[in-house]
Amino acid sequence: MGNRPFATFHPAQEAVSTLVKEVSAAAQAAPVQRQPTPEQTVQQQPPEQPPQQPALPQAVQPQSTQDQATLIRGIELQNAGQLTEAEAIFTSYLQTHPCDGIATYSLAVILMHRQDHARALAILQPCVAVTPGFAPVWMAYANALQNVGRRDEALAAYDKAVTINPQYTEALINSGVLLREQHRHAEALIRFQQVLTIKPDHETALGNSGIILTEFKRTEEAVAIFQRLLTVNPNYDWGLGLLGYERLHACDWTDFDAMAQRIVEGIHQGRKTCKSLPLMAFSDDVAAHQISSRLFGQRFPQSKQPLWTGQRYNHKKIRLAYVSPDLREHPVGHLMCGIFEHHDKARFETIAISLGIDDKSRLRSRMLSCFDTFVDARMMTSRQIAELMREMEVDIAVDLAGYTADSRTDVFAHRPAPVHVNYLGYPGTLGLPYMDYIIADRYVIPEEHQRFYDEKVVYLPDAYLPTDAGLKIAERTPTREECGLPEEAVVFCSFSHDYKINPPLFDIWMRLLHQVPGSVLWLMSRGQAAQTHLRNEAAKRGIDPSRLVFATRVPMVEDHLARYRQADVFLDTHPYNAHTTAADALMAGLPVVTFMGGAFPARVAASLLHAIGMPELVADSKEGYEALALKLAQDRPLRESLRTKLAANQKTHALFDTDRFCRNMEAIYISMWRRAELGQAHDQLSGD
Repeated sequence: MGNRPFATFHPAQEAVSTLVKEVSAAAQAAPVQRQPTPEQTVQQQPPEQPPQQPALPQAVQPQSTQDQATLIRGIELQNAGQLTEAEAIFTSYLQTHPCDGIATYSLAVILMHRQDHARALAILQPCVAVTPGFAPVWMAYANALQNVGRRDEALAAYDKAVTINPQYTEALINSGVLLREQHRHAEALIRFQQVLTIKPDHETALGNSGIILTEFKRTEEAVAIFQRLLTVNPNYDWGLGLLGYERLHACDWTDFDAMAQRIVEGIHQGRKTCKSLPLMAFSDDVAAHQISSRLFGQRFPQSKQPLWTGQRYNHKKIRLAYVSPDLREHPVGHLMCGIFEHHDKARFETIAISLGIDDKSRLRSRMLSCFDTFVDARMMTSRQIAELMREMEVDIAVDLAGYTADSRTDVFAHRPAPVHVNYLGYPGTLGLPYMDYIIADRYVIPEEHQRFYDEKVVYLPDAYLPTDAGLKIAERTPTREECGLPEEAVVFCSFSHDYKINPPLFDIWMRLLHQVPGSVLWLMSRGQAAQTHLRNEAAKRGIDPSRLVFATRVPMVEDHLARYRQADVFLDTHPYNAHTTAADALMAGLPVVTFMGGAFPARVAASLLHAIGMPELVADSKEGYEALALKLAQDRPLRESLRTKLAANQKTHALFDTDRFCRNMEAIYISMWRRAELGQAHDQLSGD
């Protein structure tokens, strides 16, 4: 729901090639009894690090040319992907050379590749004590600790590797990514900056630094970093999207059309030009969305050791788990809390798998009482979470995050439950073979678009987006003066995120201001850079920048909803519609004007308007959207009649009937569960 894409963990396996050089270096200092045969030699690679590395401890130096050849052969096989053969060599070598650093490291990397983290940790732990000066072993040890969820110990081990070798960029990268996962962004940024002092063009450090700078709203610095990254490597995975998306957050539309075209063309060519979530702000091409999701999903391969393998649980109640980092003060939390509360506890046992922070909010406290079981899984590894879900015999696991911030898509890669569902947080397909269903409605995914979704499409009878009947609007409406709005002007409103605004859309909005004298555009204040750029863009189009009014954040959601009453027309965004924000506007009685696009994110507002019985506010084109908004702005009686109808429909239509929505959702869950219990293949389902 508008989250930024997350950073990538940088694996340490490339250090295996460094070991070849270290073995060779050690061998040069050792007595040579015979010349190695051709198959025992390894071509020297350009040095990855400056030559002033600490000498290898005696415990990790091969004692003979034969030892050297054995290790080199194992590393060659490992680098060639022949892991079974390599594992056999290193296992045999360790029987006669216990705790040899090179063999231990190499075998541990193989074991971790196979997800056997416990065994990797078991062989590494004694080795770090015997070879305390061998940085690669500490690096592998840190990886293993991280993989079993011992994050603080992992950070200490990464730091030990860097203490031994201050030039060890892989250890700095991994510790930086781990710190970022813990939301320790300032510390993480320091690690990435350390890497850049060693290797100024290090692509992973540049990418991660830029992403952290976006978290700090340091837009200009982030943009500069992403530009530098693309200078170093114009084809850096997702790099073009990182740059373009950050510019959108600042409403900096430099080369917008050209960038959008390059991104979409690249996706259709199978190139990783843009992650799937940012793509939604650039393109309404549903086919491109699917391709991008499939490309991004390659980082979450299906486990070769699935946890659920066809067992039948036969529970009296369906065990339903919601997996989300957003069970807190967050749009997903606000939308889902009412559903959590309304679940039929006679039919369902509900489980929360919380991946995010505990923000101590009222909403979080309310959620804690919604579930039969609430698991704070933030410090657990994805495999541990999946194993816990399997141990709990979860029947249906619902991913409420998809490809958004702090998600754990790889939990589902381990197949922890018979049924996996993609819902709400990410408005599109995940492109993954192990996601079984996507919950939608017939507006966001018409039947003719099902081929663009790798999941089986399940249709709710009304809108796919839930609302919370327990959410109340403050009785007192702030005055226009308190909101910074002129008393008599027509107020166009759009409280959507700044990245959803683009030049073609802004052109329409400025034409509306031009055609409605004295009118203003009321936007949400997301940052000074965005405000400055939007005011400059308004001036370029001949509009006084003072006619853009920016709302500041208020602490209570009830007060935020109340101020919608001072607006006259809510202008939807395209190609990424308002989602929660549009529902908020309708709840507050504010007419929303939209037009239906092609992909899921561009059809959400239309879905909401149909669910509340206001289809007349859905235009069929950009031109129709502009004409409809202008008509409402110029016809006060029409606006008032729409408000009256909207108020009446809130009581009679489906959109704000949380209990009805929950019953429809449960009917779908029951159908999924029955098919799974009968051993039937997943198929299209409908709650119509």
